[in-house]
Amino acid sequence: MATTTSTASRTASRRNFLGRATAALGASCLPALRAEAAEIASEFRAYPGDPATVASDETYWAMVARAFTVDRTLVNLNNGGVSPSPAFVQDAMKRHLDYSNEAPTYTMWKILEPQREGVRARMAREWGVDAEEVAFTRNASEGLQACQFGYDLEAGDEVLTTTQDYGRMLTTFRQRERREGIVMRQIKIPVPAEDPAEVVRRFEEAITPRTRLILMCHMINLTGQILPVRDVVRMARRHDVPVIVDGAHAMAHFSFKLPELECDNYSTSLHKWLFAPHGTGLLYVRKEEISSIWPLMAAPDPMDDDIRKYEEIGTHPAANYLAIGEALTFHQGIGSDRKTARLTYLRDYWANRLLENDRVSLNTSQKPGFACGIANVHVDGLDTAQLSNWLWAEHRIINVPIGHEECNGLRISPSVYTTLEELDRFAEAMEWAMKHGLPAA
Repeated sequence: MATTTSTASRTASRRNFLGRATAALGASCLPALRAEAAEIASEFRAYPGDPATVASDETYWAMVARAFTVDRTLVNLNNGGVSPSPAFVQDAMKRHLDYSNEAPTYTMWKILEPQREGVRARMAREWGVDAEEVAFTRNASEGLQACQFGYDLEAGDEVLTTTQDYGRMLTTFRQRERREGIVMRQIKIPVPAEDPAEVVRRFEEAITPRTRLILMCHMINLTGQILPVRDVVRMARRHDVPVIVDGAHAMAHFSFKLPELECDNYSTSLHKWLFAPHGTGLLYVRKEEISSIWPLMAAPDPMDDDIRKYEEIGTHPAANYLAIGEALTFHQGIGSDRKTARLTYLRDYWANRLLENDRVSLNTSQKPGFACGIANVHVDGLDTAQLSNWLWAEHRIINVPIGHEECNGLRISPSVYTTLEELDRFAEAMEWAMKHGLPAA
C-alpha cells in the first residue's frame, strides 16, 4: 500500500509541477527542470482521446494552462499579436542567458551558438523540410523583408498583393516604390473568402507582363482568414512569378506541413502560436531558391547558397533561439491536431453565443479549413474602437480593434491557456454593451 501511495504521490507531484512558481527555483534545480519539460510533454501525448474529443475536455486544457504564468486578473484575447511562453521555455532562455554572460565570446559564441543547429534540425523535421532550408530570424517581418528586398527589381516592375496584407509588409513595398520606382498593385478578396478558386482568379486576373512578385498571407492577421497558398503558387508558377508567403499567424496555429504549400519561401513568427521566446522567427527558403534571394544584411559571397546568410545580423543572443527547442517540445506534446481542434472550439464557443444576436456578424469563416483560432467580430450600432477601449477599461479584456474598411470589427484570439470562464466574461460584456450601449466618451 505504501508503494502504491508513493507512486500516486509522485504522479500527482509531476502533474502539479506546472503550477509551481518555477522562477523561484534555484540554479541547482534547473537541470531537473529540463527533464521535467520532456516528461510533461510525454504526459500530454499520453492523454487519451482524439482531437475532437479532447478539444472540449477542460481537465486536459487546465493541465496545459498550468504551464503558463499568465495574469488571471485580465482576459488576454490578443494572442495573435504575441503570446506568453510556458514557464519552462522562459526558464530555458534564462539559463542560456546566464551561461552566456559568464564569458560571452566563449560561452555564447563557442558553446551555445553551435547548438542552434540541433534546434534547426528539429524545426525542419517538424514541418517537413530540410534543415538547410531553415533560418532563424527575429520575427516574420524580418523574414518577409529579406524576401521583399531580396529579389532584384527595376523601375516599372510590379508587385502584387491584397488590400488586407500586413501593414509593415505594404510599407516595405511602398519604400521600394519611393526608392526604386517599382509599382505595388493591390487586389481585394472576399470577406470571408470561402471559395479558393475565386481567390486564385482574382490574383491571376491582376497579373500583367510587368508583374515580378506576389505577396500573400497564409493567414490574414485582420480576420484569421486562411488563403489557398498552394493554389496561388501553382498558378503563379505558370506565369513565372515568385510568391512570397506571409505565415506569421499560421505556423503552430493549425496543422500543415510546408511541402504541402509548394512555396519557395515562408516567413513566420515563433513567438505567436509556437509560444517560443519573444523575438524569434523562422524563414524557410527552398534550397534551389536560396541563391536567388539576397539577405537583408550583407553576407560574403561563399554564403550565396547557404541558408545561414539570412542569419547574418551581427551580434545576437543565443538564448532566445535555443529555447525554441523547449517550445517545440511543448507543441509536440499537445499535438498539432489537438491544438487546431481546441483553438477552433474556443472560437466557436464565444462566436456562436454572440451570433444569436442579429446585430452580430463575423468577418471570419467558421467553415473547416478557412480559419482557426482567430476571428473578427462586428456589432452593428457599436463603434469598434470605442467598444475595444470599453472592454479594456471596464472589464480588463485585451482585444484588437480592426478599423479596416473591408473587415471592421474586433479581432479575438484566445489561446490554449484561455478558460471558458474568460470567454464567458467576454461574451457577457459584449451582450451588455449591445443591450445598454456604450457610455458616452
